[in-house]
Amino acid sequence: QVQLVESGGGLVQPGGSLRLSCAASGTTFSFNAMGWYRQSPGKQRELVATHSSGGSTNYADSVKGRFTISRDNARNTVYLQMNGLKPGNTAVYYCNARVYWVDSPYWGQGTQVTVSS
Repeated sequence: QVQLVESGGGLVQPGGSLRLSCAASGTTFSFNAMGWYRQSPGKQRELVATHSSGGSTNYADSVKGRFTISRDNARNTVYLQMNGLKPGNTAVYYCNARVYWVDSPYWGQGTQVTVSS
């Protein structure tokens, strides 16, 4: 019933910017935490940034100062503003969300981000 739908991915040049969005549907509750993960071919899925319902944020060291996560709790929507994009940021970006009474987190289908000249 619960779905996470990502949007905003695409092709950008190095140094460019992109904003990803993730909207939750099929629920009347708010998530305790929402965030973004990414996965490149041959690599494990890794955390990019998280945002708790209380406002705390956490970023991977590689994106600090360039990426910003934000959240609209009323709309159950999380955003990822990506600035200063590098070719190494090319990956499929996945939205993640969790609530304390459910053991397994929810995942979106992913959106492709390609950084290339």
